[in-house]
Amino acid sequence: MSGRPRAADVILGGGLVAGTLDIVNAIVFWRFYNGASATVILQSIAAGLQGKAAFAGGAASAALGLFLHFFIMLAMAALIWLGCRRWPLLVERPVRSGVAYGLLTWAAMNFVVVPLSRASAPPFIPAWFADGIVAHVLLVGMVLAFVARWSARRAKTYP
Repeated sequence: MSGRPRAADVILGGGLVAGTLDIVNAIVFWRFYNGASATVILQSIAAGLQGKAAFAGGAASAALGLFLHFFIMLAMAALIWLGCRRWPLLVERPVRSGVAYGLLTWAAMNFVVVPLSRASAPPFIPAWFADGIVAHVLLVGMVLAFVARWSARRAKTYP
């Protein structure tokens, strides 16, 4: 049995790593798909608060989008950390919990967060749909689950 994962490890470490991988994935995908710049991708995140005005907001809107992206990712990391404290199985089975959490975060973003935001609903693009699911499973769920496992083992070894 492992110890409990540490908040700083999972929330800050895991959240920042998963957030970085996720945003790089989105920027690379859209660059190859339609030539969109990183600025436009980050502005599309800011559109969740600013609506269409985000695309006229320049670097300030892009910075807001980057902040919002990491804020959401750190919240996702905090939720899995809380879950791991209550259900040790999440730490003991990181592949299962990572896949499940990745699917849960993808669904939450697409069916709750984006619809409640001021961003326009994106068109259905099969490649983006598949990329989104795979990215949330591998780059978000699995990363956070394995960071939680690493942290729990570290906590047991180094009190």
